[in-house]
Amino acid sequence: MLRDGEVNGIITDFTIHSIVVIMGSLNRLSELKTFLSSLPAYKGLHIYYTTIAEEVKAVRIATLRDLDMDDAVQYSSALSEKAEEIISFDKHFDGLEIPRREP
Repeated sequence: MLRDGEVNGIITDFTIHSIVVIMGSLNRLSELKTFLSSLPAYKGLHIYYTTIAEEVKAVRIATLRDLDMDDAVQYSSALSEKAEEIISFDKHFDGLEIPRREP
């Protein structure tokens, strides 16, 4: 649905960079190239680029909500974009203002 633009979704640049680091450390460079090359084809997927101010906000959220920085960056970005929900298996997003839904 994201690929065809039937629904809209956001992924942070932080998430993309995390995937780059993980796949790189696993020496999965061919798969990484495929993943990165596929992103522009998803008509409904938008990349959210965090600013330093956004990351400072994420530190505040991490402290207030007892989230790790990865989750805090995602949550802060979702708040900034007024997301309706967070699609994730991560239960750390449960009980926050933006509801979590499993994929």
